[in-house]
Amino acid sequence: MTAATLLRSLPALNLLLALVLGAWTLLFLFRIVLTWYPQIDLQRGAMRLIGWPTESLLATTRRVVPPIGGVDVTPVIWVGLISLVRELLLGQQGLLTLVARHGTGLGAG
Repeated sequence: MTAATLLRSLPALNLLLALVLGAWTLLFLFRIVLTWYPQIDLQRGAMRLIGWPTESLLATTRRVVPPIGGVDVTPVIWVGLISLVRELLLGQQGLLTLVARHGTGLGAG
């Protein structure tokens, strides 16, 4: 793959990455709300769509960060991490944004 081909595919990559990171953020926001309702079973029905993709990351994080005052803060940590990655890659001064904006000079070398 040449640099020019990569630069042409950058807008599609930006869009795909924005959608994926946005979906993950939304799933973790749902998990934050669901911590207020511990009686909800995340293994049943439509709740599996929220529980399945997030539980492995949350379980791993819970081993490092225990509940604080009985409150599971791991979904909040993941929302923060995903927001940071999204800003670093796709924000106004993000890496992919800057490459897309100034990338024409990269293809010359």
